[in-house]
Amino acid sequence: MAGSVHTDDSDSERAARKPSDGQRPEELPFVHKVSVPPSTPLHSGIKDTIKETFFPDDPFLQFKNQTKGRKFVLAILYVFPILEWGPKYRLNLFKRDFVSGLTIASLCIPQAMAYAKLAHLPPEYGLYSDVIPPFVYAVLGSSRHIVVGPVAVVSILLGTLLNAEVNYKKDLATYLQLTFTATFFAGLIQAGLGFLRLGFIIDFLSHAAVVGFMAGAAITIGLQQLKGLFGITNFTTKTDIVSVLKSVFSNTHQWNWQTILIGLFFLVLLLAAKFISKRKKSWFWISAIAPLTAVILSTAFVKITRVDRHGVITVKHINKGLNPSSAHLIHFSGDLALKGVKVGIVAGLVALTEAIAVARTFAALKDYHIDGNKEMIALGSMNMIGSLSSSYVTTGSFSRSAVNYNSGCKTAISNVVMAVVVMIVLRFLTPLFFYTPNCILASIIITAVLSLIDLKAAKLIWKIDKSDFLACMGAFFGVVFVSVEIGLLVAVCISMAKILLHVTRPHTAVLGNIPGTTVYRNVQQYPEAYKIPGTLLVRVDAAVYFSNSNYIRERVLRYVNEEEEVIKKANGTSLQYVILDLTPVMSIDTTGIHAFEELLKILRKRGLQLAIANPGSDVMEKLHIAKFLEELGEEWVFLTVGQAVQVCTRLLKSADV
Repeated sequence: MAGSVHTDDSDSERAARKPSDGQRPEELPFVHKVSVPPSTPLHSGIKDTIKETFFPDDPFLQFKNQTKGRKFVLAILYVFPILEWGPKYRLNLFKRDFVSGLTIASLCIPQAMAYAKLAHLPPEYGLYSDVIPPFVYAVLGSSRHIVVGPVAVVSILLGTLLNAEVNYKKDLATYLQLTFTATFFAGLIQAGLGFLRLGFIIDFLSHAAVVGFMAGAAITIGLQQLKGLFGITNFTTKTDIVSVLKSVFSNTHQWNWQTILIGLFFLVLLLAAKFISKRKKSWFWISAIAPLTAVILSTAFVKITRVDRHGVITVKHINKGLNPSSAHLIHFSGDLALKGVKVGIVAGLVALTEAIAVARTFAALKDYHIDGNKEMIALGSMNMIGSLSSSYVTTGSFSRSAVNYNSGCKTAISNVVMAVVVMIVLRFLTPLFFYTPNCILASIIITAVLSLIDLKAAKLIWKIDKSDFLACMGAFFGVVFVSVEIGLLVAVCISMAKILLHVTRPHTAVLGNIPGTTVYRNVQQYPEAYKIPGTLLVRVDAAVYFSNSNYIRERVLRYVNEEEEVIKKANGTSLQYVILDLTPVMSIDTTGIHAFEELLKILRKRGLQLAIANPGSDVMEKLHIAKFLEELGEEWVFLTVGQAVQVCTRLLKSADV
């Protein structure tokens, strides 16, 4: 710390502590000079930086040394992956995809109607969202296993954000306009991020924050289903746990015992089916068909017993027919457009996070690559086109994708099969859902969202990183006790705070020599490592920028003060050399160089010599341009820490002689 620099040493004492002026480092035979790399042209440096920032996966490599015609073909195949695997598609693959498509259709139909209610939309809009988007994804998407459609978290987030702008009960027509406007802009944001290679933005939402957010959303969604499970008609529009429970227990006079019995009975059956499928993977189909089976049985029960006349609320009318056009409902200017952009950004980013995570999970299981930016373009295009055909924000569903994977699907054609089945239901079978009780949809949602609560992941996060656990719990409590959007904001803020903390307070370490080797390691991690007498070795484990350069300088000076105190108490060899191991330092900016210059001046005033070891090419080039190497002396720049120690040790011995 600059404020703690000793100032009471006499000039003679400082002189006595200066390194020997006899033999110089560059005169020793084993010293290898560290070269300054050739100067990089400005345009080339900027080009390389942009390439590494936006194209780390080098997507243009496949076009290298290709003819114009071949480049055009490769570009088409890149944009439309179906053209690559489509010509190789065979009947034996379709058999597996057909079975998978039928299986996930049986799961998605009841889920789609239930999730539409979370978004405060009529149930047919959930079914509409399972028609066009799967077709688009099959053409543009690169995942073989992901199943797209409405999901619980995005549905409740969208419903909460939209209802804050337009009350769906008072003005459903405007609410629908805002829904499709937000969906269009969500898709535009998604596709734009992919096209501009900005996919890394979603990585700012850490895994820990996502775990907490998902768990909080699951509890919020589950509690809100008590409305349908108990048959309550007047229910709060707020999502926090206090408001929801207050609404449940202040309206006990609205509880309907027939609704409760039906709902709890099928909830137990659904949970049992899920439990059985988990115990034995080959029985995955039991949990897959359980929701549709529950809908059929409960609908038949209500139709036969006519308990709907005794307060059991049913779905009633569902518009028959395929997706109507909604292009005329989308606003591109005015107040509604601004609201749509605001809601679309949040819903689009959350949907992207879930979809990319799902796609990468199953790609890893089958050992194939997922291009995140390419997936964003596919998902964005899917939502933009879907918004023109009465679909709301869709994304990849983990539960349906897991069923699809376990069913043995081979390609995205399973999505097409699912969409065709939903089309048949919309065209011919929607009247059959007239007597479907709302409580069965509530039971389906509760069963589905339970998988979002990952206690094992939360426990692991607690064991590994307490700051990550703080982000996890912050997101969880934000969702549960305030609202879904506040929980998401808390998750993002804590994740960003963690990034800033790591950037501004990078790790540094005092190094020691591992006995019998030329290896130098952190003395805290390796207690057997011993410090070199008269020399202090410090490693900086991050790039040195304006945000952390002052901290690094102060930290090094603090190490110097601590080492001098230890030496003073032990009456050991006085400290004369400070060696900075810059191996992990990949870059430095002008503020970082200025901090090094200040450190050099302070150390010299205290009679200490600064040396640096193994600076990277970018660091060496900038230190050379800034003339810091001239000020330090190029002889004090070493190839390795070991070489720096050898030189300092020999100079110390020659000084003693």
